[in-house]
Amino acid sequence: MTPIERWHEVVKSRDPKALRELLADDVVFHSPVVHTPQVGRAITEAYLLAAMQVLNNASFRYVGEWSGADSTVLEFVCTVDGIEIDGIDMIHWNAAGRIDRFKVMVRPLKAIQTVHERMGQTLMRMMGGAQQ
Repeated sequence: MTPIERWHEVVKSRDPKALRELLADDVVFHSPVVHTPQVGRAITEAYLLAAMQVLNNASFRYVGEWSGADSTVLEFVCTVDGIEIDGIDMIHWNAAGRIDRFKVMVRPLKAIQTVHERMGQTLMRMMGGAQQ
């Protein structure tokens, strides 16, 4: 199974263990709302699991796919809080077939604002910050 086929399975199943196994230890995550790259499996896993909660709802679907030898760009659409979101996942993997770079881009501006707010809330809840 290719890394992208494995990614599609992770998106369908939302399986944290499968996600962890797919990510390289030194994976770099580029968020559409955080200006610095996030480095490492743990932080990337947290962002992607939160994104699966925020974006991967009944409206989420991939509508385009462009692939190279070791990378794929996936275009997605979904609706969150009544806001239509159009985005892309730019995914690169290493020789071992593990994702080592993941970049997300989102448009329009209202979508970015919505994603920023909802992702922040979800990450805080996941990390126990909402209880403090």
